[in-house]
Amino acid sequence: MDVAQALVMGMQTWGIIGAIVALIFLTIGIDRIDEDARGAYVFRPLLIPAVLLIWPIVLWRWWQIETERAAWAARYRPVRAYYGAAVCLMSLGIVVIVFTGLSIRQTWPGDVAPVQLSEGVTQ
Repeated sequence: MDVAQALVMGMQTWGIIGAIVALIFLTIGIDRIDEDARGAYVFRPLLIPAVLLIWPIVLWRWWQIETERAAWAARYRPVRAYYGAAVCLMSLGIVVIVFTGLSIRQTWPGDVAPVQLSEGVTQ
């Protein structure tokens, strides 16, 4: 088995486990941990891609809420403490990327003669 086959098999395994977790979580689990999701079945298919990718986090968070290890206040408190810093860093990153792109000048090799292309001529 080469590296490519191992990567494909690993991704298939991840996807299969994610599909199983998505099926169980979206049919049983989401009703148990979020009372606002009870009876709301239309939006659940929209969550399938996310659960397929981050199923370990979904399982961990589900376990925390079910065993009441998660503090009630922290359960619904949005994680916004670092949003401002993230916005500033991303804005700064965009400015740096644009400035770097404009400051790097590419020059054409001076010793290469230009070639005019014409119709019907093949080389």
